[in-house]
Amino acid sequence: MLIEPEHPRITLSRQCELLGLPRASYYYEAQPETAENVKLMRLLDEQYLKTPFYGVARMTHWLRTQGQVINEKRVRRLLRTMGLEAIYPKPRTSIPSEENKVFPYLLRGVSVERPDQVWATDITYIRLARGFVYLVAIMDWFSRYVLAWELSLTLDAEFCLQALRQALRRRRPAIFNSDQGCQFTSAAFTGMLQQAGVQISMDGRGRVFDNIFVERLWRTVKYEEVYLRDYDNVELAQRSLARYFEFYNRERLHEALAYRTPAVVYGGAA
Repeated sequence: MLIEPEHPRITLSRQCELLGLPRASYYYEAQPETAENVKLMRLLDEQYLKTPFYGVARMTHWLRTQGQVINEKRVRRLLRTMGLEAIYPKPRTSIPSEENKVFPYLLRGVSVERPDQVWATDITYIRLARGFVYLVAIMDWFSRYVLAWELSLTLDAEFCLQALRQALRRRRPAIFNSDQGCQFTSAAFTGMLQQAGVQISMDGRGRVFDNIFVERLWRTVKYEEVYLRDYDNVELAQRSLARYFEFYNRERLHEALAYRTPAVVYGGAA
């Protein structure tokens, strides 16, 4: 286990802090779904990566083609349980806030030609055996290098701030791109970037391709790691994802990088 409740020197709270997890995650037990609903959610999860533009009606009809007897009301509930937005072409993991400032998109027509020119971030869901956690990652666009990542049981801003702190300890980008979710438009998040002298760029609402490299990262992580593991709990997810991101950065060859690794292309502090 990653957490030792009887550790002689490190408190439970400090262990959770070191792992980047809320203390509540140690006690977390997801509310179990029926075996049938778990099966349906897995089908929806995998189909969503293939057809993120499918809404509730299309998802319902697709499930019926797979031999499932189901109505739209049930599909809608399952999508919401998984944190998927059936209207927009991406997971409903970043919720806009009218109170926070939205910055313009700065990358239209921009040629990204060097490391640390543009960093980007996003949130996705990660399925567990009986529920979901959320994953945030910060990536260098040019090299595809993942500078920082964190897991959370909730969509509050703190795990995103923790990832940003970790990334900014390494280097600084010229531009930081995100969507318009309340986690990224919060005063704490944008203030940290502005204090570091970073320009802030935000996607147009519902425009999944404004942040295409992170969207591709999620597809890679899910097909090469998450779908092969079926994590029983948060601790296993944390441990396994740590191994995967180390492999992704330092060993996985990318065709778009002339079959080099992100760490080689990013260089320096990687």
